Amino acid sequence: MVGVSELPSRTDLEVRRLGAPGLRTPLRNADLLVDEDDRVVLTSSTRKLQAFLDRGARPPSFERAGAREHLYFDPATIGVGVVSCGGLCPGINNVIRSLVLTLVHHYRVPRILGFRWGYAGLAGPGCEKEPPIELTTQLVSSIHALGGSVLGTSRGPQDVKAMVDRLEQLEISILFAIGGDGTLRGASALAAEVSRRGKDIAVIGVPKTIDNDIRWIERSFGFATAVEEARQAIVGAHAEARGAWNAIGLVKLMGRHSGFITAHASLANSDVNFCLVPEVPFTLDGRGGLLEVLELRLRERHHAVIAVAEGAGQDLIRAEVDEHARVPSGPRSGSDASGNVKLEDIGPFLKRRIGERLKDQGVEHTIKYIDPSYIVRSMPANSLDAAFCLQLGQHAVHAGMAGRTDMVVGYWNRRFTHVPIPVAVARRNTIDPDGPTWQRVLEATGQPSSMVGS
Repeated sequence: MVGVSELPSRTDLEVRRLGAPGLRTPLRNADLLVDEDDRVVLTSSTRKLQAFLDRGARPPSFERAGAREHLYFDPATIGVGVVSCGGLCPGINNVIRSLVLTLVHHYRVPRILGFRWGYAGLAGPGCEKEPPIELTTQLVSSIHALGGSVLGTSRGPQDVKAMVDRLEQLEISILFAIGGDGTLRGASALAAEVSRRGKDIAVIGVPKTIDNDIRWIERSFGFATAVEEARQAIVGAHAEARGAWNAIGLVKLMGRHSGFITAHASLANSDVNFCLVPEVPFTLDGRGGLLEVLELRLRERHHAVIAVAEGAGQDLIRAEVDEHARVPSGPRSGSDASGNVKLEDIGPFLKRRIGERLKDQGVEHTIKYIDPSYIVRSMPANSLDAAFCLQLGQHAVHAGMAGRTDMVVGYWNRRFTHVPIPVAVARRNTIDPDGPTWQRVLEATGQPSSMVGS
């Protein structure tokens, strides 16, 4: 739970603007317009709010998202760019379609370009071979039924100055960047370079992270679909576990640093007996460790289901590798194109260690290992995510047209918001081991509150 001292300051929460908006919006329904002073408070706790009221201070709050009465850009004269970056995630095409439909139907923007292959297609070595494509309502008419991204995607940083050069060359006034924290950091760097040059180019982020790990955003698109698909994998694991004597269904799910998919899939299907996430340490050996507790479970119930996030147990794998190599324990070297430390594969590691333990104890068993990661992330968005993506795209367009920049569309306290990118990427969103979500997981699984063996 976030304490009062951890809340961002009012200054940090102010969204950058390119200038004063001076054009009337073409939207006719005045009741749908958001007042510039309308805010969404960060905390819904009356106790925390009272702490601010007692000292006569205004509680920290986000700008509320939505269409404004006045625009900064003249829709008829601008060009708009769209780019998707990072890994695939359910709903990317839904967001692209929403951006295009809102730009065309609401604002009559004449030119929308989609940059291929992420930031690499905006300024990387292959951008001339893969020129941007014109995004029209006809082109995007049915893409929401497809998984993946019609624009393609890529990881890794690109030359910020070259990207801004490209935006200027193509006369782009608003760039929509669809991606997670790495993409958002890149978008913020673009906004800073634009500001340094004194140019009028808005950079707006749309939060795409299947792990749901962007700070101050309750939900990013794709997460609901991921949980639903992960739940189906758990259903299969449970059927396999119940179909044989002392069988274990082991499912590895996405979640490098944040175990939200694993935790919520375990809650959605309470047949999970052991939920393992990066935020909650565990050990394999020792009294009360996972292997002992799992063995007791098999002796009593003769089946078990384990859901593990990909980032869980990394210290256990490193310790084993270091022990065999006889070198001091430390992080493994190497990172991917996005700068993320490469993870060891926890799924096969657990399968092997569990099998060795049960064999040593003379316990007849079988282990069914399931890794649905690439299936999950490439699925089309489900109905909940599809509606959410539509709204994110609409609010992103309204923010860009009003001259906001260096911000990402958020969702907080059941309202869509404008979140400054530096605030969103300052810290990763993770499960609080002492918070209500993890407590619900413990109650649903029945696993011990601690599996750190002695």
